[in-house]
Amino acid sequence: MDITNREAFAVREFCARYGICRDTFYEEVRRGRALKLGKKTIVLKVDAESWAKSLPALQLVSAAGAPLPSRGQGVPS
Repeated sequence: MDITNREAFAVREFCARYGICRDTFYEEVRRGRALKLGKKTIVLKVDAESWAKSLPALQLVSAAGAPLPSRGQGVPS
């Protein structure tokens, strides 16, 4: 099923799209970032996109724990 053009996502679809587990999803629900319609929990596309944009930037580190430069700072694309 192609979910790229959906206006809302079920739990399974949201988790698959953003690479998170159900436990992480339901933690987000507890934070008020999902909408419940009767027994069905859904996330509107606009809310999913806002959620993804609100995530902190990834910090790259070496195996030794030293920070690595981010893209645009000497790391090839």
